[in-house]
Amino acid sequence: MYTAHPDRYADMPYRRTGRSGLKLPALSLGLWHNFGPDRPAETQRAILRRAFDLGVTHFDLANNYGPPPGAAESVLGEALKADFARYRDELVISTKAGYLMWPGPYGEWGSRKSLLSSLDQSLSRMGLDHVDIFYSHRFDPDTPLEETMGALHTAVQRGKALYVGVSNYSAEQTREAARILGELGTPLLINQPRYSMLDRRPEDEGLMDALDELQVGSIAYSPLEQGLLTSRYLDGIPEDSRAASDSPFLDTDALTEELVGRLRALADIASARGQSLAQMALSWVLRGGRLTSALVGASSPRQLEDSVAATRNLDFSDEELARIDAIVKQ
Repeated sequence: MYTAHPDRYADMPYRRTGRSGLKLPALSLGLWHNFGPDRPAETQRAILRRAFDLGVTHFDLANNYGPPPGAAESVLGEALKADFARYRDELVISTKAGYLMWPGPYGEWGSRKSLLSSLDQSLSRMGLDHVDIFYSHRFDPDTPLEETMGALHTAVQRGKALYVGVSNYSAEQTREAARILGELGTPLLINQPRYSMLDRRPEDEGLMDALDELQVGSIAYSPLEQGLLTSRYLDGIPEDSRAASDSPFLDTDALTEELVGRLRALADIASARGQSLAQMALSWVLRGGRLTSALVGASSPRQLEDSVAATRNLDFSDEELARIDAIVKQ
């Protein structure tokens, strides 16, 4: 029987999510990749156990995570039953709905029918009566936002979610979502945007400013830019890498000589800080405390340990930040 490490809360920083009372670990575990039938079950369970032992109390999912869709939630459900049943109240578990999950007109987007049906399916796969955070995974241009936010509110009213969030919503969409939810009496807890040293749209397009103004939390996905901000591609494209696969999220065309040169320059700064490039990339998105948490994936417990080590050095000098900006924005 798994017993959690007694010092699991000793080193992980926790940050308050917006104006709520909920604290999230600086690093959260995303189950977007690496959790499904194509991976050894024991490895997946070992990653989850090691995460919790390191103070990573937040597991982030979506209905379509896998592959195949739904697999990640099923994997977590088995782990919850086998290892984490007695620790459920120490965990924050989130899921989402909005991307394609099942055929037909109700298997995606943001209708009340789609969101609430999806949530019921997610709870069944995980063996839970509620999740801690339920997200609208993307803005639906064809459904009134009042309907989408009303469905999130209903999930809370029915006791199937404690908090609600949005992902891939712009600054203005987030403002309107927060207004509607506020009128309903269910505050918007958090926004989950894509954000990294190489993708600064949340800053450039005003989303971070809107979240500050609204006092809404933020959690970044792809802070390592699908593996670009690691040492994996500094000397070419490994045959077993995501860029060499048929992944729709990263391909060889993205790895130009110019980009690799910039990645090597960033790795030099990281080395001078006593960090790997991946660790510095995580520290960068967490710098200054503006972001609530950053999502990391892991294919092994060791990879997760390396990511968590980034929280030991979250401070940057003005010179370091200026050098990073000069490299990224050149």
